[in-house]
Amino acid sequence: MAYPNLFRNKQCFIRYNRFRKEIFSELSPRASETVLYLLPWLLSVNHPACPGFLKNQAAPLKVFNIDDEKDIRGREPIFKRLFDIKTPGTLLRHGPRFNVIQGLYTIGSIGSVSQTSSSDCDIWVCCDRQHFDEDSWRQLHQKLNLIKDWLDMHLRMQVHFFICDVEDVRNNRFGSVDSESSGSIQLNVLKEEFYRTCIVICGKIPLWWLCQDERDPLSYAEAQKALAASKYREFDIIDFGDLQQIDGSEYFGAALWQLQKALKRPLKSILKMILLKILLDRPQERTICHQFREAVLSTDEDALFPDPSVFTFHCILSHYHAMGKPETLEFLKNCIYIRCEIIPHSSRMPLKNQLVKELFQQYPIDIRKRIRLSQFPMWDFNSQIKLGNQLFHLLMDSYREITAAHAESASTLNRRDFTIVGRKILVSHQRKNDKIRVLQKPLENLNLTHLTIRLEDDRWQVFSGNNKERPLASGGNILSIIGFIVWNGLFDVNKLRMEPNPSNVTLQEIVNLGRKLGEFFGTFDTQDIELARYLKKEHLTKLLVVISFENFYWEKNINDFGVLYKNSWGELYARQLSSARELERFLKGAKHPSLGIETSYYLQRNSTYYEKIIERTKQVILSSLKSLPSNERRRPIEASGP
Repeated sequence: MAYPNLFRNKQCFIRYNRFRKEIFSELSPRASETVLYLLPWLLSVNHPACPGFLKNQAAPLKVFNIDDEKDIRGREPIFKRLFDIKTPGTLLRHGPRFNVIQGLYTIGSIGSVSQTSSSDCDIWVCCDRQHFDEDSWRQLHQKLNLIKDWLDMHLRMQVHFFICDVEDVRNNRFGSVDSESSGSIQLNVLKEEFYRTCIVICGKIPLWWLCQDERDPLSYAEAQKALAASKYREFDIIDFGDLQQIDGSEYFGAALWQLQKALKRPLKSILKMILLKILLDRPQERTICHQFREAVLSTDEDALFPDPSVFTFHCILSHYHAMGKPETLEFLKNCIYIRCEIIPHSSRMPLKNQLVKELFQQYPIDIRKRIRLSQFPMWDFNSQIKLGNQLFHLLMDSYREITAAHAESASTLNRRDFTIVGRKILVSHQRKNDKIRVLQKPLENLNLTHLTIRLEDDRWQVFSGNNKERPLASGGNILSIIGFIVWNGLFDVNKLRMEPNPSNVTLQEIVNLGRKLGEFFGTFDTQDIELARYLKKEHLTKLLVVISFENFYWEKNINDFGVLYKNSWGELYARQLSSARELERFLKGAKHPSLGIETSYYLQRNSTYYEKIIERTKQVILSSLKSLPSNERRRPIEASGP
């Protein structure tokens, strides 16, 4: 490869990188100023007034090439005023000894059409670990933590730092960089995403991005050799290692992991999972990042660069178009439109709309439908949940297709993940007697105006708002309704309503018990469960005994028990028991852990003989557990009072 081609590609990448920064700036003006310009400056200065100040800094830090970054140097007077620094001149002065941060890089949706109001900003902080002594390495972590604390207080966008050793990245040793990894080796998949989505905030350009020549195919090794031999050696290029074809077992593991994430955030993760499924189905195809690099470096100077998200969306839609699956194609178009928070004809996002325009010209959506999709945050709650159910069904179909066609690709490690994901799906989806159903939410925050609780023909029901056509949940046990509300994160005392009914249950008592449930069980989230638990049999971990909830406080029935209990897989159940003997039988039949069961009790405080009733219930539970065989006998661990 001739040196001029390297130089040409480098200049093209610099323009492309600037283009990505423009998208970031358009979509998040304040956050982009902080991340792209203030952050590298803060890492390269050490002033008492600045976030990240270290009193006894072992050696100054400097982000590579910051001295030549005109966009940062030009903003330095603004930064100094921000922190009320009166020192004249630049603070970017370094003596003969300092430690270099080779580069700061975003990875993910930032600076693409996928960036939304809820996007996080993940930043790789890349350094040569061998050039840092122990004190300097520790202080780098300390400085980043201090800066992150300041960002958390002053920036709406969540920023996460991942410190990476350049040698580790080169050899695909990512450690905690993929902080959400479930354990599968997804090394090249992560590097592929990095190369395809990264923005160089400040620092060196990845060599991989320059290894492209349509007329004269070349290897990564040839590019390394050309750079090393050149008398104009480029010091602002960094070798993060090449990327070849990705093994099917990696795609399989990565698809399983995305599916696991999609159980909680389906709208954000399903497109990634679908892309991985497509790559599994087409193993001989070049990686997406190689195709994308070719598209970027062949872009004319006066043309708009391709966007990494639009490029991958096009790969997904063209696949389903070629497969002849119009219904799935239509649904995925809708998902993309909602996922990217596209607002047609918005004057605030002209660049974003221009980038998606070509995609939706090829795969059109009617203007009325586009307007409807852009208003997704205002859809009624039931319609939002309907979309969540459709997403979940697509996830399940994809899961079945992946496992049926590619289970043989599973490595030993992602067979473990296969078991974990399968059991997480059961937790999220499988219906069992007395189990509290989990709502399939497309997003974290949905448009819930209020909840209405009603008793109809001896069955309790809960509705979204005033929509009485179809209840969100129903059952003969009011505890299961309260459990459903709390477990699905819908409990808000200001949004609870109750229709008049002949029962003894009051709204205030529902609120009191709801608070107790929230404190004791929390809300449904399989991400909080230790992954190793899914490799073992489920067992009882938490038990709340509710005594005579539906009776007035002066006529409590000491043989009327409601139990809500949670197991080690994160499933919540509610059951009604009519006697102490039934309670005993329930406890003896439950699967018990190797450690004690965390137990709590609920009874109205103003109940007659409150202490006696609570004490009697405790004795029933204790005696039931004592009667178990010695190898199963467990003492309850009592939680805080009712």
